[in-house]
Amino acid sequence: MSSGSQDQGVSVGNSLVAGNGTTRWLSPSGDFAFGFYQLPNELFLLAIWYDKIPNKTIIWYANGDIPTPKGSRLELNDSRGLVLSNPQGSELWRSEFTWGIVYSGLMNNTGNFQLRDKSFETLWDSFNHPTDTLVPTQVMELNGKLSSRQGEFNFSRGRFKLHLQNDGNVVLNLINFPSNYSYEPYYGTSTADANNQTNVGQRLIFDQSGFLYILKKSGEKFYITNPNQNVSTDGFYYKATINYDGVFTIAYYPKDPKNGQSWVTVKTIPENICLYSTFTGGEANGHQGSQDDLYTMMELPNTDWPKSDYEILSPSSLQECKESCLQDCLCVLASFNQSSCWKKKLPLSYGRKDQGVKGISVLKLMKNDAALPNVKKDHDTLIIVISVLLGSSVFIILMLVGAICFGFPYKFKKIKSSRSKNSFVDQNLQHFTFKEIVEATSNFREELGRGSCSIVYKGTIEMISVAVKKLDKLIQDSDKEFQTEMNVIGQTNHRNLIRLLGYCNEGQHRILVYELMRNGTLASFLFTPLKPDWNQRSHTETGIRGTKGYVAPDWFRSAPITAKVDTYSFGVLLLEIICCRKNVEKEFVGEEKGILTDWAYDCYKTKRLDILLENDCEVVNDMKSLEKFVMIVIWCIQEDPLRRPTMKEVLLMLEGTVEVAIPPSPYLYGSVSVN
Repeated sequence: MSSGSQDQGVSVGNSLVAGNGTTRWLSPSGDFAFGFYQLPNELFLLAIWYDKIPNKTIIWYANGDIPTPKGSRLELNDSRGLVLSNPQGSELWRSEFTWGIVYSGLMNNTGNFQLRDKSFETLWDSFNHPTDTLVPTQVMELNGKLSSRQGEFNFSRGRFKLHLQNDGNVVLNLINFPSNYSYEPYYGTSTADANNQTNVGQRLIFDQSGFLYILKKSGEKFYITNPNQNVSTDGFYYKATINYDGVFTIAYYPKDPKNGQSWVTVKTIPENICLYSTFTGGEANGHQGSQDDLYTMMELPNTDWPKSDYEILSPSSLQECKESCLQDCLCVLASFNQSSCWKKKLPLSYGRKDQGVKGISVLKLMKNDAALPNVKKDHDTLIIVISVLLGSSVFIILMLVGAICFGFPYKFKKIKSSRSKNSFVDQNLQHFTFKEIVEATSNFREELGRGSCSIVYKGTIEMISVAVKKLDKLIQDSDKEFQTEMNVIGQTNHRNLIRLLGYCNEGQHRILVYELMRNGTLASFLFTPLKPDWNQRSHTETGIRGTKGYVAPDWFRSAPITAKVDTYSFGVLLLEIICCRKNVEKEFVGEEKGILTDWAYDCYKTKRLDILLENDCEVVNDMKSLEKFVMIVIWCIQEDPLRRPTMKEVLLMLEGTVEVAIPPSPYLYGSVSVN
C-alpha cells in the first residue's frame, strides 16, 4: 500500500493510477483489494475484489457505465473523499457524503472500504452503496437495492434489481430502460404484513457466519439460505449477487485451493429463471441491449391500435416513448398522446387511421443496409399501404407488421465462417476456422481443465465467455462419426444442458465450443464438505454433457475413435453424481469398491444396489430411480462402442421418453469382478 501501514489505512492525499505503479489498496488480511481492476478491453474499473482468488471476483464497483482508460487517477481528498479523474483531469466520480472532514480511508477485512474522520467515525462506506453483490457482515436497510450489470465484463447498470421494499418485502424486478419503470416482481419473500406491523421485514442481513436472512421487526429471522446447508466462513469466501440474467445467487469459494478453485452455488433465486415471465402469454421478458443499429422508428400520425397495449409509461415524452419501444424486443409499435406512452405487441388488432385519432404511433422497422438510402422515398408509400390495410382483416395486418418487423435478415456482427447450407449442423451451430479459435482463446492461453485426450480452454467470442474443448486424438477416419455427433448435439435442446455453440473441423483439428459454466464445475458441486442431497443429485443428471476426463477404453486400442467415447465418459460422470464420489478413490484401492464402475456393476448384478449407497438414507425411498440410473450407466460404459447408445438416446432414457432395457455385461470378455 502506498499509504504505508495498513493499520493506519490510507492517508489523505494518497492516490492510485490505473496501469501505472500502485493500482490497489489491500485490506490487512490481504483478502480484499480496492483500486483499479483491469478489464479485457484494456480499460479499468474502480472496484473492490477478492484478491486471493485467481479470477479476482469483484464485489463492488463505481462508475460502471464509463470504465476509465490507463492513466486515470483515484485520489483521497479531505473534503470530497474519493475522487476519480480521467488522464485529462476531468472528474468522473466521487464518493458523496454530507458532513465531516476525511482523515483517512480503510480497506477493512470484511470487504468494506470506509472514509473516516479524526475520531474514526465513518463518513462514507461502500457497504452502504452496494452495486450487485453482498458479502458477509453486510446489512441492507429498507429501500436498499442491488442492480445487476449488463454482462460479465459490462458493468453498466443492467435490467434486474433486488429491492428491500418499504413494506418489508424483498423482491426481484425487471427494469424498463430508459424510463426505469419497475415491472411486477418475478420473485418475492412475502415478508410484508399489512395486518401486523411487527411481522414485516426490516433489514436484509448477510451475517458473518454466511447466513442470509431478513430480520423482522419482531426479531424473527426469515432465512433465505438454509441454516443447515452452510459451511464456515473461516474456510470459505461468500457472496450473494444479482446476476445479469436476473438470477440472485448465493455462493462460496474455498480459501484453501486443495478444496477447489471455483465458486460453488448454495442457492439460486428463482431456481429456474425460465419459468418466470414479466408478461403473460408464456413469453419470456423481451428486454435486451441497445438496438439503435438494428432498428429505426417510423412516425404514423393520427393512427392507433387501441387493443394491443401491454404496458403504459406515464409521464413520458415522445422521445422516451420511442426509446422504450426500441430497446424492448416485444414492442412492435408504441402510441403516444400528450404525456402517456402505450407500448404494443403482436397480434395487433382494430387498427385505425383517422383525423379523430389523437396523438401519434411509432412503428419499429428493421434497418436494411441496401434500402437505407431509400427510407425517405418509401415512407409515404408504406403509410398508404398501412392505411388501406387498417380497414382490412386482422390477419393481413399481422402479416404486414410481422414482415416489417421480423422479415428482414437479422444483422449480427459475427466471426466470419464457412457454412454448408445442406447440413443441419451448419444451420444450427457456428462453424469456426482454426484461426478464429486461436484468436478467441488468445492462442490457448487460459486452461480450464484437461483429460488424457482433450484440453478445455477459456475463450471470448463476441464478448461472450466460452469453453473451448480441443480434442487431440481424433483421426481422419472419424470425420463421419464426428459430424454425426455434431448433428445429434446440435439438435438436442434442453434447458439444463450446457449448450454447444459451435465447432471447428479443419485439417487435424477437432474442437468444440460450449457456453461457459457460470456456476463452476460439477466436481466443485459434488466433492466438497457440503455434499448435495439425493434430490439434488437425481435432478442433475440431465444437466451434464460428456467429457473425456474419464477415458473410454477405445483410446487404448488401434480401432478408430468415434464420438461415442463421450457416451462412456458421460456414464462415469453420471455414476459419480449418483454416488457423490470419484470413480477411483485412493482410500478404497485394493478393495472391491476401489473402482466405482466395477463396484456399481457388481452391486447391480447381485441385486444389492442398497449397498452402493449404504449410508444414504434418502435413497431407500427412491430405489427405482437409483436402479434406472445405474442401468443407464452400464449401457454408457459398454467396452464395445457399438453397444453404447448415442448421447441423444441417453438423454431420452434419462427423461423417461425411452424405456431403459436390461443392460448386458459392460465387459468385452465376460463379467469382471474386483473381488
